[in-house]
Amino acid sequence: MRIFYCCIIYRSNDNTMRKTTLKTSKSSIKDLKTSNYGYDDTEALSAIARSVSMASGTGKQRLIAEEVLRYGKVKVAAEVFTFRELASATDNFNSDLLVGEGGFGRVYRGQLKTTKQVVAVKQLDRNGLQGNREFLAEVLTLSLVHHPCLVNLIGYCADGRQRILVYEFMPNGSLEDHIFVRLPNKLPLDWSTRMKIATGAARGLEYLHDTANPPIIYRDLKASNILLDEDFNPKLSDFGLAKLGPTEGEDHVSTRVMGTYGYCAPEYAMTGQLTTRSDVYSFGVVFLEIITGRRAIDNTRPPEEQNLISWAKPLFKDRNKYTLLADPLLEGKYPMKSMYQAVAVAAMCLQDEASTRPLIGDVVTALEYLAGRKDESSSEEEEEEEEEA
Repeated sequence: MRIFYCCIIYRSNDNTMRKTTLKTSKSSIKDLKTSNYGYDDTEALSAIARSVSMASGTGKQRLIAEEVLRYGKVKVAAEVFTFRELASATDNFNSDLLVGEGGFGRVYRGQLKTTKQVVAVKQLDRNGLQGNREFLAEVLTLSLVHHPCLVNLIGYCADGRQRILVYEFMPNGSLEDHIFVRLPNKLPLDWSTRMKIATGAARGLEYLHDTANPPIIYRDLKASNILLDEDFNPKLSDFGLAKLGPTEGEDHVSTRVMGTYGYCAPEYAMTGQLTTRSDVYSFGVVFLEIITGRRAIDNTRPPEEQNLISWAKPLFKDRNKYTLLADPLLEGKYPMKSMYQAVAVAAMCLQDEASTRPLIGDVVTALEYLAGRKDESSSEEEEEEEEEA
């Protein structure tokens, strides 16, 4: 089964930056809404672009800002916050409310004073080009796309040099917290929950690849970027590295290689040529992590087991060894047939040649079948194994 779709990029006629007064605060957006010139949501996003461009004064930054303005009328439903409002929501960014930290900056748990809504507040690192680029990419992407398997952007702040994003709060943290971190008071994820999470993550990618217009290549799929709500429903987060996919007549996007070591597709790592099937490879890595409970790269293991893909690929060739891939914390509590099929899906996603990997729509179909299967009893599994023997 293959899924075909058309991708059209609508571009505005005017690709130039207008030299207007910097407007990023809530009051400025309000002024735009009530001005004689009228208001559309593009103005809010344009204000962010101008903010970044003017703050740095560099040619590269100006190009990044113009990239935002290039895509016609962008619906920006997110609220514009002031820095003071977000400082109040996080108790002045209290370290006790810190829930995550990475190269992008820090994430705090907060509560908006006006609505009492609990939110996640991501304060990007103010130093250097990367924080501004990620900020623009994330606001643009999450303004273009909306799906139950993508995290919801509630608002943003672009006061001065501050670059802050506000999301819905995901109470169960990230997938990384549940498959790699071994806390004594936390039960390991069972098989059905793992398949549910994998299916939701694949659906998020399917939406980005096949429904979003223009299509979007996620480029940074990993366990820490898959967030879980109170029912362990997954949502993709952190779109700072997202890239608009190839336009009509093109088969790839050429770009600087970025992402996390261990998750990048080989053709992308070697040539910088990016396609939606690069995301499929990254999904294969994450899916294998879900199955095995092992990190893509783990230097604490013996040398021959430090690279998950290198360790697992020889086992793909022998169906009788598939059980060696199962996370020991599952304690053998999984449907054997479902395990075989899950490993087969991971192996297909991890093909070295991009053209031989499945489309993400096909992966979703396979995973929906796995996630919907009833757990077989041990006696049924034993009967199947005896028949195969």
